[in-house]
Amino acid sequence: MTDALRRNNVRVTGESGRPMVMFAHGFGCSQEAWNLVAPRFEAGHRVVLFDHVGAGGSDSSAYVPSKYDSLDGYATDVLEILEALDATDVVFVGHSVSAMIGVLAANRDPSRFKALVLVSPSPRYTDENGYRGGFRRSDIDAMMDALDANYLGWSRVIAPAIVANPDRPALGERLTDSFCSIDPTIARHFARVTFLSDNRADLPLVSVPTLVLQCRDDAIAPEEVGRYVHAAIKESRFTLLNATGHVPNLSAPDEVADQILAFVA
Repeated sequence: MTDALRRNNVRVTGESGRPMVMFAHGFGCSQEAWNLVAPRFEAGHRVVLFDHVGAGGSDSSAYVPSKYDSLDGYATDVLEILEALDATDVVFVGHSVSAMIGVLAANRDPSRFKALVLVSPSPRYTDENGYRGGFRRSDIDAMMDALDANYLGWSRVIAPAIVANPDRPALGERLTDSFCSIDPTIARHFARVTFLSDNRADLPLVSVPTLVLQCRDDAIAPEEVGRYVHAAIKESRFTLLNATGHVPNLSAPDEVADQILAFVA
């Protein structure tokens, strides 16, 4: 295995020689977040799952704060994985912050990508000058203070709110367990990079077909944000899912898979 494949705990399944679909997880998660979606693609695709450095089974010793001070470091990892796999015409499916990581990677080397699927994306989480990201800067600062003071306690409170399916508490518990499995130091740094990022200027540069999947009642990336992403990416498609919350790959995996399969067919 190359360093990139080992570092990011890359797992490849499905049919060799078939079109490739790469799934990227969001903050606080690992590749296991796609376990209910990815198997739907194995019959007709080569499926790539991986962990961002610091998450899941990745090599946490490879986490260099200076590299990951922006989302560009994660985009570099994506491109290195694809290079190691000698992959082109890849459908990249990115959830939450990984949606913007996919945008950055595709803008840097569009020859590697056939399409992007952006699940619950947000190019900027804070409001600014007519743009509504869903949070005030003071909200983010308060969240970071809470995260710094007690990461595990913060995770137990925030994870169920992110999932936002109170009638299905097992979903919140699953996400809480995922949050709590990550090294708190790395999680705090990644949270700052995520919630203070601004990738609005990168959206008009996207040159590959793009599908935006938006949830209802998403407290992290409201519908207005998803529609902003759609408007900013030329000729993109927008689908408002019946799913609620911010993690439809856990709460509505069949709906997510159906929409992606229809898009790439």
